[in-house]
Amino acid sequence: MNAPVPPAETLRTALAGLLDGLPPRQAAQAVDRLIANYRGATPTDAPILRDRADVAAYAAYRMPATFEAVRSALEEFAAATPDWSPRSHVDVGGGTGAATWAVTATWDGTRPVTVLDWAEPALALGRELAAAHPALSAATWQRARIGSALTIESTDLVTVSYVLNELTPADRTALVDAAATAAQAVVIVEAGTPDGYARVIGARDRLVAAGFHVAAPCPHSARCPIVPGEDWCHFAARVSRSSLHRRIKGGSLAYEDEKFSYVAATRFPADPAPSRVVRKPQIRKGQVLLDLCETEPSLRRTTITKRHGDLYKAARDADWGDAWPPHSEQR
Repeated sequence: MNAPVPPAETLRTALAGLLDGLPPRQAAQAVDRLIANYRGATPTDAPILRDRADVAAYAAYRMPATFEAVRSALEEFAAATPDWSPRSHVDVGGGTGAATWAVTATWDGTRPVTVLDWAEPALALGRELAAAHPALSAATWQRARIGSALTIESTDLVTVSYVLNELTPADRTALVDAAATAAQAVVIVEAGTPDGYARVIGARDRLVAAGFHVAAPCPHSARCPIVPGEDWCHFAARVSRSSLHRRIKGGSLAYEDEKFSYVAATRFPADPAPSRVVRKPQIRKGQVLLDLCETEPSLRRTTITKRHGDLYKAARDADWGDAWPPHSEQR
């Protein structure tokens, strides 16, 4: 029996088929406009994705990166909640559904899935892509205004990825509150910028106030120890680029690093990491420097040397965003 094809590979194949025949020049022009919107600071209440050409360009430009960022966040969340998996999932502002693919890559099995978005072209394309994945072929793609009038049916998991930037502050608050009311677990991902981090922290504070426990990335549910304006918490996910992706984005490398901020919170007990690596580890001769967010809460740099034995080997393999110490060392 052939092994099942991983969701990431299935998604790449589906995207390649979808974009076949779309002139790279047309796609590149749409991408330029989307980049301007994506990096913009002005919220909008109108759909950014206007037609199929926009949506196809978005899928090539953003969907692989969104998938990898959300999957990275979900993997850390799953590590903190090893006995739990979602029996239902609502993706708010999901567009073409990258987060739904990330959920299927994190947890086995099928579950009812609903994608809410205000851009009908994005929903239509997301539905078309999802037909390639058995776990998503029966998903519901529903047009909805993401804001104060939003209602979310009761569900195990709500994901909100790269959406808060598109909303007014009042609509952001309404969305987070609606997610907290509807879900047992909420995962929010934003761009790994100071502003993206600030949006995540605002959402985190509301979730904690609503009775949620932070499962990841923080090792605690107390106030973030980072001083606003001095630094920000973010991580990176490695994204493989297809040849078409490279042509559209004008890059030559076979990969890029997607920087993102996130919070994963639950109404049920979770086992967050004792500490989290919040900067790229610095490997020097005979030692590894790790910048950690710890349970107290506090930020601390620790030095692991060869004298630490197996822990030193683990530190040399540690990556930005990892739990520390590794699970094998916690036993």
